[in-house]
Amino acid sequence: MNGPEGWDRHDPHDPHDPHGQGGQGGPRGPADPHGRGGPHGGGRPRIPSPRSAAEDNGPLPDAPPPAPEAPATTAEPEAPVPRAPASGTPAAEAPPAPGPAPTPHRVLKSLLGAWALAACSAEETAAVEEHLTDCAACADEALRLRDAVGLLHPADPLDLDPLLRSRVLEGCLGRRPARIPVPEWAAPYDAETAKLDALLSDMGEAEWRAPVRLRWFEGERPADRRTTVAGVIGHLMAVDGMVATALGLGDPLGAAAPPGPAGPGERTEACWQAIADGRSPHATRGLWRDQSHTLIRTVSFAGGGVAELTVPYGPDIRLPLRDSFLDRAFECWVHAGDIADAVDYPYEPPAAGHLHLMVDLAARLLPGVLAHRRRAGLASPPRHLVEAGAPGRTLHLEVEGCGGGHWYIALDSPGALGTPDRTVAHIALDSIEFCQLAAGHVPPQEAAAGQHGEPDAIRDVLFAAASLSRL
Repeated sequence: MNGPEGWDRHDPHDPHDPHGQGGQGGPRGPADPHGRGGPHGGGRPRIPSPRSAAEDNGPLPDAPPPAPEAPATTAEPEAPVPRAPASGTPAAEAPPAPGPAPTPHRVLKSLLGAWALAACSAEETAAVEEHLTDCAACADEALRLRDAVGLLHPADPLDLDPLLRSRVLEGCLGRRPARIPVPEWAAPYDAETAKLDALLSDMGEAEWRAPVRLRWFEGERPADRRTTVAGVIGHLMAVDGMVATALGLGDPLGAAAPPGPAGPGERTEACWQAIADGRSPHATRGLWRDQSHTLIRTVSFAGGGVAELTVPYGPDIRLPLRDSFLDRAFECWVHAGDIADAVDYPYEPPAAGHLHLMVDLAARLLPGVLAHRRRAGLASPPRHLVEAGAPGRTLHLEVEGCGGGHWYIALDSPGALGTPDRTVAHIALDSIEFCQLAAGHVPPQEAAAGQHGEPDAIRDVLFAAASLSRL
């Protein structure tokens, strides 16, 4: 259908006119004098003749590289919303994030010395140890450095040296002597109570109620008693109170003290009853600590004459004050070891000089204990009747190790004189083992490391040493 002014109308939806040009020529204008169609021509458009192909003149040149796209100046379009993959189609995995760059070999090699000294950080230690699994040269170098560190810096325990306090005091007193020195025979008690107090200061509330087994020897068989850490401190305080009352000080048991010349066992039972009635463990420790300090100050100010003051240990046993302080030091060390075993804590023995004084006290007490056992029918009768001071049969007691020495024990009478030329038996023990025997912690049959001579004499002395122990 023709429109006005000679324009041909076309239907944009006509399937036979895909370009929407309205027939073959498009709009027609006035006639072209050359017969060409165009925007202003009215004739049909001219069809060009065929041209030769580009490949006819040789191979085609390579295509030039694509020109870089110019950056867009408009706003970036919104990122498309990711869709869930269809059923059965695996989702595309995201590329892994790049890890940290590996540490260079020269850096790891420079860290070997710090690694051997355990001075590297956790990250450096992990990197060095991973490198040692792959580099044989660095692994050999690390092994040599670790061995050298072991020689230069041996492993030390976390706890302080138990002799540190004694060395510090000795050094201080060497530079400036104390105006009022502690007597030599009271120094072991001073040291052992300080060590035990340091152990107690590290204990928690639950450890104060840890079960402790106290052991001693009665007659021909061992005996024991169960208590707690607080009960052990109460026992030490009750027996130390016997020394305090002998010096004119107050009795720590107060109104709970049993009447008369009570022995260590009776006083201990009275103290345990007071603890069971509600006394706190810390209160018991405070009383024991204050009493030990008071005892040391008292004998230090009293002078040398107080050493021979008699201390009763019940109705039948009496000791000079100097021996009483050694006895209290020995029992403090033994029971401190019992506490340390109960709470699984290491505990060191006394210093060599102090240990020697304790062994010497036990050796000097053996003739009297042997005579007491003989009167009770627990030891063999004497072979010779001797007067006081006269020589009789002798047992050579050799105590080896730190604090040891040689003692000659009179066998026939506590007043007899032991001499090497009258020796009928010989016993050799380690110093710590001898103290454990005297504390009732080692059976007499298993104590002696070496023995020679009369069997009856050896047995009597070993059982007498075990009988030195008590609750």
